[in-house]
Amino acid sequence: METANIKLFRWGGAWGPFKVNIPCGECTLTKNIIDDVMTNELAGIPVTLEVNDWLTYWWRPLFKGGWHAPIILVDDKVIFQGGALNRGVLTQAVIESYCRKAPIVGNHIFGKANCSHCMRSKEHLNQAGIEHQYHDVVKEPEALYEMLGRVKPIIGNSVPVTVPQIWLDGKYIGGASELREIIKAPVIPGHDQG
Repeated sequence: METANIKLFRWGGAWGPFKVNIPCGECTLTKNIIDDVMTNELAGIPVTLEVNDWLTYWWRPLFKGGWHAPIILVDDKVIFQGGALNRGVLTQAVIESYCRKAPIVGNHIFGKANCSHCMRSKEHLNQAGIEHQYHDVVKEPEALYEMLGRVKPIIGNSVPVTVPQIWLDGKYIGGASELREIIKAPVIPGHDQG
């Protein structure tokens, strides 16, 4: 399986007569955040981490738009620079990278607890005897990032994302209305739109 590649360029290294042996505090903090995110939020996702001294390799991130250490790239795209890393930004970038490389397998509903369309979609699949995984995008931030990473390339960035978002046998089908058509479930009026 392909991995998401994280590169950290921290303040340190050498260039000509200049040498920095101790990375800045924000660079050290960023490295600690990356390690923790890889252990927790990204557990189960194949990820590699490469740490570079910015002063020694300053031109590598510069060509990608990174100039202020700490600089974090995911799959050679700058996602953050110049301060202590926001762990949500890293988590989202890595999960989106993973979604581009690893197709979804099986039956999945991405929804939220207070969505009547989501609950009915779960009921329809249960009544049809279709095993599925339910992901609450409010309670599980990783599920939100995965849903967005999988659905935005399909529907486009200008289309608002509602819930539920449903995949059957690894194929995107859409939302509750499309699921009802596929399994021929009765239409039950609802007051919300997910």
